[in-house]
Amino acid sequence: MDALSDLIRVTRLTGGIFLDAVFSAPWCVVSQVEPEECQPWLLEARHIISFHYVVEGALHITVKDEPPLQLRTGDIVMLPRNDPHVLGSAPDLVPVHLTLEPPQDGGLPRIAHGGGGAVSHIVCGFLGSDSPSNPLLATLPRLLSLNVAESGAGDWIASSFQFAAREIGAGQLGSASIMSRLSELLFVEALRRYVARLPQQQQGWLSALRDPFVSRALSLMHAQPAQAWTAEELAHMVGLSRSAFAERFTALIGQPPIQYLGQWRMQLAAQRLRASRAPLARIAAEIGYDSEAAFSRAFKRQYGQPPAAWRTATVLRGGD
Repeated sequence: MDALSDLIRVTRLTGGIFLDAVFSAPWCVVSQVEPEECQPWLLEARHIISFHYVVEGALHITVKDEPPLQLRTGDIVMLPRNDPHVLGSAPDLVPVHLTLEPPQDGGLPRIAHGGGGAVSHIVCGFLGSDSPSNPLLATLPRLLSLNVAESGAGDWIASSFQFAAREIGAGQLGSASIMSRLSELLFVEALRRYVARLPQQQQGWLSALRDPFVSRALSLMHAQPAQAWTAEELAHMVGLSRSAFAERFTALIGQPPIQYLGQWRMQLAAQRLRASRAPLARIAAEIGYDSEAAFSRAFKRQYGQPPAAWRTATVLRGGD
């Protein structure tokens, strides 16, 4: 499995749709996903990625200090940092705040707003993760857009998205699970398209995937987290001197290789604590710790709780 797939797997993204909106020009609204809008799909989200899918029409989206981006039918825009943003029929209108009222029938909230002109129909959703730190999420831009018509998977993405939106709007059983998986697939597709468009001189975790030396080192650490890796051994495995490898890795990833390895081990530990009832000593050994005590200290530094307490709290929150 490649390094990008590894990180997506342990990031444990959960998605959902929280709004079906029809606007008519002129219109302009402020938007940001609030934690309560992620319930019941995700009870505690440390990272929220909001997104909007344009079912029909056109609109502009603006994030502070960024130029407006125009969206058209079939476009999906994701905000990996859940920045406050403005949506509107034109970029120079005064935005208003809209209050969402939960529907009486328990279905998908819907709003209709605007001046009666050209119609823009959008579906709004989110992806959330309870991981406290993840290099994948940290390296993404503030806006990530994808036109499903231009994607090789465009037809099934568009039809699946529209089907899921109708199902969840009608309160059909299982529709939330469909939307969660579809949201994750959309995110992966947008990510892969974004990586393919990155300039050659770009730095960051995603750019490191195209570097033959650093990507090889990432694959080694991801595939064998229990190995007692050193910078010297990783450098030897990828065919560089220790100093050249450490400099290259740190420049692209933003941290030294062994520090990155420690964070990767903690993400794996969190995933295994959620997904199984394996003893702590076994999990510690599987990710490269000689003792349960050393593992517990490292986990508490990262997550703020010892692993046993964190596992219990996660279960109580419905996290597994």
